[in-house]
Amino acid sequence: MPSIATVRDRSRALAMLDAIMSPEWAFRYYSYNCRWSPAEEMASMRDGSGNEYSIVFSPAGAYARGFDHESPMSPYRADPPAPWPGLFESVPEAFRAQITEAAFSDPAGTPQATVCFWRERDDAEWRTGTTDDGGAGRLFDVLLDGRPEAYQKFAEEYYEVAVDLEAVRSVYALRPLTRSIVSALNPEADLAGLEEDLAEIAYPARA
Repeated sequence: MPSIATVRDRSRALAMLDAIMSPEWAFRYYSYNCRWSPAEEMASMRDGSGNEYSIVFSPAGAYARGFDHESPMSPYRADPPAPWPGLFESVPEAFRAQITEAAFSDPAGTPQATVCFWRERDDAEWRTGTTDDGGAGRLFDVLLDGRPEAYQKFAEEYYEVAVDLEAVRSVYALRPLTRSIVSALNPEADLAGLEEDLAEIAYPARA
């Protein structure tokens, strides 16, 4: 994983692209909320098939959890459900509250996670409590790849439309949106209609 700042910027770009590609929030794959809490921002992914991830950015650093519902590390492999051994034991105190966060748990309070990793503000690298993959390679593939081409390939498969690579590159670079960029990605999208998304994602103001 790259630096926290790079992960945050990529996450904002992915969320902005999906906001343009899918005006209806419920059908988006990637999202970003710069107002997750007074001191936290959150990037998220939902694939509509039960797989998801969340990355919480805070003054302490960043905490990520992912849930692959087909992973052998699923908490539902056991009865009663229980996290995979070692998954959370090494999580530092600064991020312990994220383990039991209601938004990342089922109605019974079971953490929905098969992968967990974090990076405190002064850490030189990301850390994890287990060497098992837990579906991380699949859940975080586009984010980890980092190339606009990776999002283009994903979006063409997910949204079943051609996706303009130069427009994707512009958003990956976090350049202010223009009508031409928005239209190149989605001719039916309206730049003025993206004001709330721009604010929620904390994407640079339009040119």
